[in-house]
Amino acid sequence: MTSDIPDIVIGRLPIYLRELTRLAEEEGRINTSSHELGKRLGISSAQIRKDLSHFGEFGKQGTGYHINYLIEKLREILHLTNEWDVALVGAGYLGHALAHYHGFEHRGFRISWIFDNDPTKIGEQMDQLIVLDVTKMEQVIQEQHIKVAVIAVPANYAQEITDRLVAVGVRSILSYAPIHLNVPRGVEISYSDPVIQLQRMTYYLP
Repeated sequence: MTSDIPDIVIGRLPIYLRELTRLAEEEGRINTSSHELGKRLGISSAQIRKDLSHFGEFGKQGTGYHINYLIEKLREILHLTNEWDVALVGAGYLGHALAHYHGFEHRGFRISWIFDNDPTKIGEQMDQLIVLDVTKMEQVIQEQHIKVAVIAVPANYAQEITDRLVAVGVRSILSYAPIHLNVPRGVEISYSDPVIQLQRMTYYLP
């Protein structure tokens, strides 16, 4: 696997993995094709074949892809063969929802710790977890070798929290804070901001 694969290609792999998993688990399918995947996802079959070709040959002409085999290979490529423990920072409304969201399960991730600085939230139970004081964040992350974190804090705290996470070894961050965050090379950061997505879509409205 080379390091010059475009990030946009990496970004489509989880989409393929999700649809393949649906085919296998919900529809009981054994095989599929790039044409079928393309129709289901709104992506050209040529693009799907090109994306997958960066990582090897997974299909056979005439029979297409064996779904479970391709799922296995995509999970290997995305380093999802083992479950990743995730630190969640922020126990407000959004953090509460994330803590109770079970969509992470069986997809490679498990929220294992929740941190907050609000005394009224510290010690509160959220799902199966207890909210910890954010002052303990660095110690826990270092001791547990956590590499993945989710930030669900107000914008004015987000950069400070990001800096603290990076300083103790976190290398993948998903941020729900409505602000651009600066991270050093070697740290991957993604953003989830529904307002940005809505603003992009309204461009296309008449």
